[in-house]
Amino acid sequence: MRTHTCGQLTKRNVGEKVCLCGWVAHRRDHGGLIFIDLRDKHGRTQLVFNSSSNPSVHQQASTLKAEDVIWVKGEVKERPKGTVNPKICTGEVEIRVTELQVLNRCRSLPFEIGDRQVEEDLRFVHRYLDLRDSRMQEVFSFRHQVCLRIRNFLDKEGFVEIETPFLTKSTPEGARDFLVPSRLSPGKFYALPQSPQLFKQILMVAGVDKYFQIVRCFRDEDLRADRQLEHTQIDLEVSFVEKEQIMELVERMLTDLFFSLLGIQLNTPFPVISYSEAIKRFGTDKPRISKAKFDFVWVVDFPLLEFNKDKSIWEAKHHPFTAPYEGDLEFLESDPSLVKTKSYDLVLNGLEIGGGSIRIHQAEVQRRVFRILKIKEERFDFLLRALSYGAPPHGGIAIGLDRLLMLMLEKKSIREVIAFPKTQKGICPLTGAPDEVESEQLKELGVRIAE
Repeated sequence: MRTHTCGQLTKRNVGEKVCLCGWVAHRRDHGGLIFIDLRDKHGRTQLVFNSSSNPSVHQQASTLKAEDVIWVKGEVKERPKGTVNPKICTGEVEIRVTELQVLNRCRSLPFEIGDRQVEEDLRFVHRYLDLRDSRMQEVFSFRHQVCLRIRNFLDKEGFVEIETPFLTKSTPEGARDFLVPSRLSPGKFYALPQSPQLFKQILMVAGVDKYFQIVRCFRDEDLRADRQLEHTQIDLEVSFVEKEQIMELVERMLTDLFFSLLGIQLNTPFPVISYSEAIKRFGTDKPRISKAKFDFVWVVDFPLLEFNKDKSIWEAKHHPFTAPYEGDLEFLESDPSLVKTKSYDLVLNGLEIGGGSIRIHQAEVQRRVFRILKIKEERFDFLLRALSYGAPPHGGIAIGLDRLLMLMLEKKSIREVIAFPKTQKGICPLTGAPDEVESEQLKELGVRIAE
């Protein structure tokens, strides 16, 4: 339908006949002349409608409103002196329109495109309008570039991207699972994954050696500005590796990202601080140790377990698959509080953006940890079975992509870097989810809603 985009034409195209499509951004009526700024994802181009040369097309143009979708044909002309717009790449030219077709009309807008004073809930109800704003388009172009560079970087490092299941088994990983009832196995449930943790460990047992995935994860937890029910993480795992090698790999990946996309040179290696020192000096395991601007720090050597006084039980500080230091294994049953792990969290400006560890790769050590945590082995029989078939030492990390983007782009909330986010109440204003379903659907699933 179009020969060019709205951000493509320059003085080199003067004299050419072109076709453009897009949305009406602004209309200025000067009697015999009507000027319209036509917008698409790529930019804006000024259109000119002249009543003396083409009265019928001029008449059509007089009826256009903001956000109407149109197709035009015309000739590229150089703008008259004094009318050049240096702020846009097409600012030296305009299109003298000879044909106009209205592809779709826009109803009265609930808010003006690009108005950042609009309440967030209203913006999210009409997210399709909110995303038309060029600033939002730039955010998701940036997100695409980040993912592209990560994939290219890890590909060059010998990693293979492998997809893991979304319908899996409920396992304790620190937050509540989202459960999905099974129609084919009445009374039983799938769980949406909080992370690909167990599958990526099994891939190491399978000899994959270097795995990664940019993956959606789901956690039924309370929402904050930096937390969503569903999020995306950069997930990776490596065999025959020490924690320092994972940390060095991540530093090189982030250095490549920040320099190539933001022009910021990160200072490496990042500072490293132990969990106990972070708590002692800063009172938190997510410290901000300097006043530097995108302030990276590794927090390492977390305790394996922490005691929940309310429940009088031991709980995993990270997750129950984190490898203890070999020298601390003798305290596992006698005094679990002394057991430190081969763990490493990455903190940026006081926010955790990544967490990782070397994993337990021996079935008997994993059983010992399960016993301390009072986790029934049957829930993880598939993992224990896999570890008993020659599992290599392995470790990895997961980096929150949404949170990383929020900090790179200096946004106040991860909702600004997610195309269709949930509100702080876990609601999708665009679709109205979560919502009731037909009784017939519940019946098929063997589910009954309690009064």
